[in-house]
Amino acid sequence: YVLLAIIVGYGIAWISHFAVQKNKPASWTHPAWSFMADLKLFFLMAAGRMDEEVERVMSRHGQH
Repeated sequence: YVLLAIIVGYGIAWISHFAVQKNKPASWTHPAWSFMADLKLFFLMAAGRMDEEVERVMSRHGQH
């Protein structure tokens, strides 16, 4: 099930990159960096710290 979830998750993300955002996924050009970023986001969500990270990034870029 875990492997299926990964395949489905990446598949949906790749389709949305092409169809919605009109760009190429970073995982195609920088797979290691993309995977590390995915792991960071997963662990932030699992620890309940994702909202805090979003606020930090948004305020850093003047979007708060």
